[in-house]
Amino acid sequence: MPLSFWEHIVSLAKADILSHINNDQCDAYLLSESSLFVWDHRVVMLTCGLSTLIDSVSALIDKVTEDKLTFISYQRKNEYLAHLQASTFIDDIDTLRLRVPGTAFRVGHLDNHHHFLFSSDKSCQIMSQDKTCELLMYHISGPVADYLCTEQQTVAEIYKLLLLDELFADFEYDAHVFTPLGFSINGIKDNFYYTLHITPQEQSSYVSLETNVDLEQHQSDIASTLLAILKPRSWDTIGFNTEIAAAIEPKNICVGHCSYPIKQGYNVIFSHYQQTCAELLSPEFL
Repeated sequence: MPLSFWEHIVSLAKADILSHINNDQCDAYLLSESSLFVWDHRVVMLTCGLSTLIDSVSALIDKVTEDKLTFISYQRKNEYLAHLQASTFIDDIDTLRLRVPGTAFRVGHLDNHHHFLFSSDKSCQIMSQDKTCELLMYHISGPVADYLCTEQQTVAEIYKLLLLDELFADFEYDAHVFTPLGFSINGIKDNFYYTLHITPQEQSSYVSLETNVDLEQHQSDIASTLLAILKPRSWDTIGFNTEIAAAIEPKNICVGHCSYPIKQGYNVIFSHYQQTCAELLSPEFL
């Protein structure tokens, strides 16, 4: 599809394409509200804030047509400002099911970190080497977190502080520093991708990493390195056909774990971790 088509799809989620890079196998678009990756037979789109991802998904299904769809996975996490969202996960699934039959479920407790997932029911078989990892970090701390809240931050310095040249060696990347705060980066190498997004605000800091790089076979311990650098108070890991190993630093405990097989061949593995040291809280005046 031409760029104009993807601009339209992205606009339906109330986002814009800021820039893009590509190689022979993948087009990677950096968005005002996260990222979009397009291969010949696969699309991955992530959004944040008050975006309306379901509208983009619906338009994409209409364009491709249901008979050409092999598999759909749709996911939403617990939201800081749920009352401001245009829809709930249940609303979205009701919309999706008008086009694609599927199964929806939740992992995690409603009063804590949790994730809603939907997967289409169409019979197909996912290859075991088809793997995706998500690392979601909450309330980051330490010197790198402090730097991410300064006005002096640059793409080059953030890239260096996060050791991304080491963790994702030889990846072409496209990055953006937002005003007043925030950072996003896409990286691609052959058919592999990674995307990292940082919302560093002190009271609600959040960092997400997603990649199809096999973390279990990768030469660098990507998840553990980022956790040691960003020192989140808590974090979630979600693996499709892979499990992200527990980090040594910061010291932590796993407070929840779930492994759920999807009939098409994905095994979804969810874990929620918290630092063992107590967090010193201060009142937030309203």
